[in-house]
Amino acid sequence: MNERAIIGQYWPEDSFVHHMDPRVKCILSIAVMVIILCAGNAASLAVAAAFVILFYAASRIPLAQAVRAVGPLLVIVILTAVLNILFVQGGTVYFQFGIICVSEDGLISAAFIGCRLLLLLLAMSLLTLTTTTLDITAAFERLISPLARIGVPAHELSMILGLALRFLPQFMQELSVISRAQKSRGATLTMNPFKGGFSTMASLIVPLFASAFRHADTLSAAMEARCYHGGVGTTRLNPLRTSWRDGVGSVVVALMAACVVIMNCII
Repeated sequence: MNERAIIGQYWPEDSFVHHMDPRVKCILSIAVMVIILCAGNAASLAVAAAFVILFYAASRIPLAQAVRAVGPLLVIVILTAVLNILFVQGGTVYFQFGIICVSEDGLISAAFIGCRLLLLLLAMSLLTLTTTTLDITAAFERLISPLARIGVPAHELSMILGLALRFLPQFMQELSVISRAQKSRGATLTMNPFKGGFSTMASLIVPLFASAFRHADTLSAAMEARCYHGGVGTTRLNPLRTSWRDGVGSVVVALMAACVVIMNCII
């Protein structure tokens, strides 16, 4: 498996987006996803797609790489589109067999929802592609640190987020290794539940969970050996600072929101 084609994998590059403050990128990423959800017609969704492509161009990340990075989640897009085709009815009927009916409104709804979900995945992936795990963790901790006054464990939550982002690519790689190992032993892997799909899942999930527990034990032992006691007194080699790039990025996202609202109103 290509190490640079795994969801959550950082793509090192010297670009405008990479040098933005991670706190600002987290906020703007949430704003972009909200804007995409607010796109109410095809024209506004096309405008949102144009801005997402612009963001990837500014980050110097190939769009093909972005699609590969969200590849494991494309099954959600496909499943949602299929459900819309089957359950949204109206307009011209193109195919009907029993209770299965494919109509014009169903195809339009499937295409619209599928494109919206794909844009959401690309917007979410852009944050992890352009920001290291340490920076995302630090940004998340800084953003929720005011909640520590009411008892929210900001440092612990950010540490959990950092560990999840750190080990997700590794677990994807280990799943690929386990799959190849099972095939080398003569196992037939299939996702069909009527042809041994459940045993296939067990042969992959059980070793993966065993590996996850082994990594957890190793990590806890390493933290205890280093006398880990939380985020008290920790410092950063490169402190988080905002710059003019963050202002430009905020203006572009605001322009995206304005364009989407205008397209929603005039069409």
